[in-house]
Amino acid sequence: MQANNPVGVTPFQAKGSLCGFLISGRWPDTTKEWAQLLALAVRVASLPGLLATTTVFGAREELPDDPQPDTVGLVIAEGPVLGEQAIEPGRFAEPLPPALMMLHPPSETNPSLPECAGAASGCVLLPGLPHLGLAHRAAWVEAELDGTVTSMVSRVGIDPISDPDTAVLAMLLTA
Repeated sequence: MQANNPVGVTPFQAKGSLCGFLISGRWPDTTKEWAQLLALAVRVASLPGLLATTTVFGAREELPDDPQPDTVGLVIAEGPVLGEQAIEPGRFAEPLPPALMMLHPPSETNPSLPECAGAASGCVLLPGLPHLGLAHRAAWVEAELDGTVTSMVSRVGIDPISDPDTAVLAMLLTA
């Protein structure tokens, strides 16, 4: 971990919809840092109207046009999970992205506590290569509009099929 070089995250939108996050400085390099990035993303997703439906975001090491000098890549909205525009299974099989994230707007989040109505939630899956001894990692976050993180969990060595969010993200990774 490079504590002296922080991970910069800047959300961007178009026509009132969340399109992704610009990553600067460096990519997160631990499960904890990816969970922190997810917490920020879920806080943004809790803003009314910014995220219409559950959406998958993929980490890309591509740079936008005319990037700032410290830009390292993007976490970009790839598409919804359901509906006519839904992402096809296996879409991210080649090349394998460093991370896939799923964000749920408040309208599609069942909050962990009754007093957290209006919270958004999300999951990040960091795909491993189990046959090489590299375990899958994941984190889950729930946050309210005021920025309060009401739930945050991260795990190493997960079986993606054990959770609905990681199962969907894993399906998008397998050809």
